Amino acid sequence: MIDFLFSQYNGYSTLFLWLEIIAATFGLISVLFATKNNILVYPTGIISTILYVYLLFQWELIGDMLINGYYTTMSFYGWYLWSKKKGNNNDIVLPITKMNNKEIIQGVAIFLITTVFVVVIYHFFNKFTTWVAYVDTFTTGIFFVGMWLMAKRKIENWILWIIGDIISIPLYFHKGYTFTSLQYLIFTIIAFYAYKEWKRNLKNKI
Repeated sequence: MIDFLFSQYNGYSTLFLWLEIIAATFGLISVLFATKNNILVYPTGIISTILYVYLLFQWELIGDMLINGYYTTMSFYGWYLWSKKKGNNNDIVLPITKMNNKEIIQGVAIFLITTVFVVVIYHFFNKFTTWVAYVDTFTTGIFFVGMWLMAKRKIENWILWIIGDIISIPLYFHKGYTFTSLQYLIFTIIAFYAYKEWKRNLKNKI
């Protein structure tokens, strides 16, 4: 069983192995903070995404690298939005809410633009050589919208994370990155729990 899960790491750089473990660990910590609607989701997430940008560049996984580069940028944006307060009581400017019709249209637009952009990039780098690349274009669009919704504290972000995470579990294992695959398995479980937590939080404020 151990050989089946980790045989991909034979001959793998020790440095890359530890960087992947650290990146996956901080990614999990970040999602746990997100579950609790805690702003520390962003600084911990930034550590994870920056490490993954470097690793994915080394692994020549362009689509995944773009996702994590976007995560890093949106993490700074979300950190800014979540930290804003108003009034003398320091009330949160951005409480948990549901998407409105305008945001649904914006989300669809982000998904389509992202997918087209990744397709162009993949064609440019000649990455459409396996079925994995085609799935990557789809998951990239999902995760781009999910991160945007999280920055805006929209409860629907967790639905997109669940979909993207479930797809990513076998995808990363197929690519040979077991620790990252296991990370997405745990992400999926946490995302289900987080959705319930945010939904309860939203009901309490209605």
